[in-house]
Amino acid sequence: MNKVCENWQQAFPTENIGPEFFDEFEMRAKQFGTEIFHVNTIVEAKGILIDFVKSENIKNVVAVDCPLQQAASTNDALQALGIEVHTDFNGVRVHSETADLGISGAEFGIAESGSVCVDSQSLESRLVSGMTPAHVVFLNSRNIVKGIADAMTTVSKVFDRGYVNFITGPSRTADIERVLTIGVSGPSRFIVIAVDEQIDGGVSLWTN
Repeated sequence: MNKVCENWQQAFPTENIGPEFFDEFEMRAKQFGTEIFHVNTIVEAKGILIDFVKSENIKNVVAVDCPLQQAASTNDALQALGIEVHTDFNGVRVHSETADLGISGAEFGIAESGSVCVDSQSLESRLVSGMTPAHVVFLNSRNIVKGIADAMTTVSKVFDRGYVNFITGPSRTADIERVLTIGVSGPSRFIVIAVDEQIDGGVSLWTN
């Protein structure tokens, strides 16, 4: 899968980033309708995802993997439940319009706006985040920058061309008679699973 940057860690600021900004991020994200689950481990994160797909009777999923998902083996867990999981380019392209859920990872969050930054260079990533009725994002809870200026500085260090997506809550519009409508041009539910456990290339660095 193509990305704007294969290692976003190298672009993160040396200050104005860290778990101390998570509470503000969570508060502002919830103000915009984001559903937040903050857990310690990838095992807990996988449990949150499984509980969600069971409660919503999810049958068909499109996903683009991130290290947190790989470490938690989320695709295997979903398939063990009998859920169709499409991760390759053709599978995502064909099934994104009819899938019940899209799953991807975020590079970092922004405390000031409650947004997450998703590397959307690949078509698969854009389909997963824009075509499904619900979108679940895995996020490292330590990767929270303080402000929008910090986010722009981070992106500027790695961006040459392509797509970077900033997502703030579920899709919403009020351009028809100024009536707010959720989910018209994108997912009506946006869920962030924030994980404290550190992951390097899909391998856990958890020491606690």
